[in-house]
Amino acid sequence: MKKQLVVVGGGAAGFFCAVNAARMNPDIHVIILEKTNKLLSKVKVSGGGRCNVTHALFDISEMSKRYPRGQNFVKKTFHQFFTTDTIKWFEERGVELKAEKDGRMFPVTDSSQTIIDCLMNEAKSYGVEIRMNSEVKELEVENSKFKAKTTNSEVLTADYICIACGGYPKTSMFQWLQKLGHSICEPLPSLFTFNLPKHPITQLMGVSVDKARVKIEGSKLVEEGPILITHWGLSGPAVLRLSAWGAKELPVKNYQFKVHINWLVDYNEQTLKEQFQSLRTTNSSKKISNQNFGFLPSRLWLFLLEQSGVGSELRFADLSSKIENILIRNLVDYIVEVKGKTTFKEEFVTAGGISLSEVDANTMMSKKNPNLFFAGEILDVDGITGGFNFQHAWTSAWIAAKSISRLV
Repeated sequence: MKKQLVVVGGGAAGFFCAVNAARMNPDIHVIILEKTNKLLSKVKVSGGGRCNVTHALFDISEMSKRYPRGQNFVKKTFHQFFTTDTIKWFEERGVELKAEKDGRMFPVTDSSQTIIDCLMNEAKSYGVEIRMNSEVKELEVENSKFKAKTTNSEVLTADYICIACGGYPKTSMFQWLQKLGHSICEPLPSLFTFNLPKHPITQLMGVSVDKARVKIEGSKLVEEGPILITHWGLSGPAVLRLSAWGAKELPVKNYQFKVHINWLVDYNEQTLKEQFQSLRTTNSSKKISNQNFGFLPSRLWLFLLEQSGVGSELRFADLSSKIENILIRNLVDYIVEVKGKTTFKEEFVTAGGISLSEVDANTMMSKKNPNLFFAGEILDVDGITGGFNFQHAWTSAWIAAKSISRLV
């Protein structure tokens, strides 16, 4: 008689654990329980519908630095299944990945459906049973077996359980796992955008700057990279990374803080002042509005001029020291007040989860309950944006699958 593995969660980590366990050991019957009526929903929307599968980083030490929480944990797990293994795993199943200049990796089809189809085909090939609208509300251990009770009054008996249900926004939602003796690191949102209610810069929604520096006042939090101005405030990779590193610090400020933006990372106040002095001599009769420093988007350049009191017809010869100083400050130290956050729907990640001290990084098995495993975001591991959270999902799920397949 086959042993039974119940995987809680039909997302990336859940599917990857299920299909690999079923493939590695035909003597395991695998059931995926998904609480909603949608499978692989985060895979579908990730990367704007293209699915940012992993990141083109091939050094474990460097890769682990992209995780605000769980660095030491992933440094161990990546030795078993790393980015190179993810690329190979999908390629062996006919899915080729490509790296973009920022390191993010996508299927060459530029469609998340390619990844979904691959995982669904694997599930079908190895007889993985999928049950939708089936949320586990209680887990009991009885005679070395598990009893999983669902919201639709089902009771499943399992020899092995893998919890891969993603992160929960509230500690209270972990109660069914706390009953098994596990402690929870408080869940907090990560990868969110900054709200600037009624700030005039939001009129520039859709404008992006390829390279800017963003610093949170009164902290060590600083990031460099692309920024996107939205109708509610600031987004883009630099802001999302900042939110990940500040996931535990920013709630203390009630998500209200000042942000300093350098739109021209190649300049500081002193070097820009020297540039202006030079232009006064060489371009005295030219309009300032025609001298776009650093080739900023024209809408942003004109906005910063207007904010600094520089009229569209003003020439360098007529620029007063006072207005010059205001303009320089706005270019390299533009200050905005953030009041709140907005969930970045595609990339939403929860920091916090099952305490890593209670999980064996070599097997993904609980140190509290034999044959209970964890994979993905349910663990207190989270990465910055760029495919790092998916890599943790693939890695932890593969290790859990391998461990389970060897126990049978």
